[in-house]
Amino acid sequence: MGLKVLEIIAPQGEIKAIERVTATAEIVDWWRTAALEDERFSTNMMVKPENMQTVLDALQQILDHCVEARVIIHNVETTLPKIEVEKPAEDTQKAKDPGLSREELYEEVERSSQLNQTYLLLTVLSAIVAAIGMIENSVAAVIGAMVIAPLLGPNLALALGTTLGDVPLTRRAILANLAGLGLAIAVAFLISFMIEPTTNAQLAERTIVSYGALILALASGAAAVLSLSAGAAAGLVGVMVAVALMPPAVGLGLFMGWGQWAHAEQSALLLLINITAINLSAKLVLVFRGVSPRRWPDKGRARRSSRWAFGFWGISLLVTLVSIYLGNL
Repeated sequence: MGLKVLEIIAPQGEIKAIERVTATAEIVDWWRTAALEDERFSTNMMVKPENMQTVLDALQQILDHCVEARVIIHNVETTLPKIEVEKPAEDTQKAKDPGLSREELYEEVERSSQLNQTYLLLTVLSAIVAAIGMIENSVAAVIGAMVIAPLLGPNLALALGTTLGDVPLTRRAILANLAGLGLAIAVAFLISFMIEPTTNAQLAERTIVSYGALILALASGAAAVLSLSAGAAAGLVGVMVAVALMPPAVGLGLFMGWGQWAHAEQSALLLLINITAINLSAKLVLVFRGVSPRRWPDKGRARRSSRWAFGFWGISLLVTLVSIYLGNL
């Protein structure tokens, strides 16, 4: 990941405090423009990705009380002359993760989890393609449906919201998840009345509840958070998450429409297993990476939220493990 430029727009009274940040070792270079029309100043700081969170926290501590201040993050494609990376001594080197900052991660997750017309339309199209692919026993069609399924964002938002103790984000994530999965089940249910009941490998696979499915979902959730927080493209990981969620939801709708309640029950259990595993592993990775609020009052709320979330997903995981065990007897 390349360098970042932080553009800090603040009143003149904050210049001295901002200059103290520019004197720290985390800053590669900095410059200031002339006063703007409203007498605010623009200070730019070039920062390496691994130092982003430290610098942002320092700036926010200074500017929290200033309603006229704003920090804008710019990506740097390249700079000349090239910034040489100094390698510190091994005995004093502290590994830093050059991933997205807390603020960038929040913005990315929030944007991808919005319950809007595009999200709903993509969900409907994905469910239609997945249903036809499963009925026709077409692996290619099912994979194509997963590519357009927008289910990654709401699940990451749910994990991040409970990790930060952000109630509004958590509520929006739950609503988006319920709307997306409910819509997928409803679409498949309607399609079931247009097509005669059938049996094939794709449909049968959505009735198999196993430890392998649990492991796949755990890996999908962890990979999704790691990919996104590292600033890498999450498209392929989103396909993994969609594979764990969309086919069981579509299978549930089809089996319900066909009156195959035993198969519908298995699909519902598989869907529950995958939702639990994805959210639990995603949350574990966020906590492991140290994602937390900056302010101390917010940290207390985040800890309480995390305890509730871990308790809920932990109990859900235990129930699913018992269900898998009983189902294999």
